[in-house]
Amino acid sequence: MAKHKKTWTQKLQSGKDPVVKPAPIDIAGMKAGQIMLIPNARLVDQFVRQIPEGTSLSIPDFRANMAQAHNAEVSCPITTGILMRIVAEATFEAYEAGADLSDLTPVWRVLDENAPTMKKLSFDPEFLLNLRKQEGL
Repeated sequence: MAKHKKTWTQKLQSGKDPVVKPAPIDIAGMKAGQIMLIPNARLVDQFVRQIPEGTSLSIPDFRANMAQAHNAEVSCPITTGILMRIVAEATFEAYEAGADLSDLTPVWRVLDENAPTMKKLSFDPEFLLNLRKQEGL
């Protein structure tokens, strides 16, 4: 019997608990030994939801805020990027299912036209770019 592919919303709800540990290697601006937060999708979603309307955060600032809140020096850039996509895809799933815009996770406050995640989305990034424009971002 074929396994059913998880929806993005199921991926958002699953996953290990966040971990704080020393970074194993130098990568993407992190230095080996720095105290690093490895978030999960729920944590990324929670932090995006805390960004006030009309406010935008760059990915580096978003990662820094999340790390600081967990007594870490950095957030894993690779994991955060993957999880940001999961959050964005789950947001679009909710929108397609009829959720009100006010109930969506406002990923458009982090993802802009320069974010690498935008090129990986399964939906047209114009959806998020239009929401950015509506908020004056």
